[in-house]
Amino acid sequence: MKSFKYIFLVLICWGFKSRLSAQIMADAVLDSTRIRIGEQVKLDLYLNYPTSEKKINIEWPEIGDTITGKIEVISVSNIDTIAADKNSLGLYQQHRQIVISAYDSGYFAIPGFKFIINGDTNKPVITQSLLLEVHTVPTDTSATKLKDIKPLFEEKFNWKWYLTYIYWTIAILIAIAAIVLTTIYFTKRNKQKVIEPDKPKVPPHLTALAALEKIKTEQIWKEGYIKEYYSSISDVLRLYIEERFNVNALESTTLEIMKAFRTQVVDKISKEKLEQALTLSDLVKFAKLSPIEDEHKFTLQNAFDFVNGTKREEEIVIDESLNQNELNK
Repeated sequence: MKSFKYIFLVLICWGFKSRLSAQIMADAVLDSTRIRIGEQVKLDLYLNYPTSEKKINIEWPEIGDTITGKIEVISVSNIDTIAADKNSLGLYQQHRQIVISAYDSGYFAIPGFKFIINGDTNKPVITQSLLLEVHTVPTDTSATKLKDIKPLFEEKFNWKWYLTYIYWTIAILIAIAAIVLTTIYFTKRNKQKVIEPDKPKVPPHLTALAALEKIKTEQIWKEGYIKEYYSSISDVLRLYIEERFNVNALESTTLEIMKAFRTQVVDKISKEKLEQALTLSDLVKFAKLSPIEDEHKFTLQNAFDFVNGTKREEEIVIDESLNQNELNK
């Protein structure tokens, strides 16, 4: 009795599966079966299945770069699922479009595409095979007849053709003459001028000391301009360092300046005074530090001491000669 029930259930399942397979249909359609070499044609794949199967698993065939090695795949669209037909409400339809082309002439068979339903590889749903005809472009043999070479065409000489070149040549000659005459004129004029000797360059420490003296006289920190006061001291020292030591101090930080002074022949006390003046100026400008009154005077005095302690001896001799010339006047 139990074996009879088991056989009955198997027959029911087999019948249901056969009915399901009968309702699933696959189709392949070419929009044109005859093309020329290099032309593209659309290959549409359709699969219809009943809407009652909500958990149906459909495995589409894999599409590579070519079909049968002679037909190349240009593009493959995504799979769309729609109602198969307005009149058949019980079917769904899945669709995919493949654009193909061929570059050899002849007749090429496109084999059927296999669809695996619910993992059953023994009973795939297969589309019908297709035939694609690819032919070459016919040539017109009448257009390839040889023709005689035409004789040379002789054209009469016309001097007006060269007017543009003549104008340009005259303009260039005038420009060259103007340049030569201008050069001769200014050369003679410069020879008549008396070349005055260059004035001696003011030593950098004199400029720095004069600027520091002006800062000391104005005492703008008493009016609340503390940041401007320290910025002025820092700028004077940086400009002096650039002219005296050839160090790019205006574009460098205090730390970079002090590192550069490791290779300079400067005594330790002068370096300490320079570092104090620049560091305190940075704190006032960037950290908004408010120093006491004694620090204002102490920083300015350190700037004076640094300049006086690092000025060159040959510049001192020049200074004395300049002062002697002033006394003679």
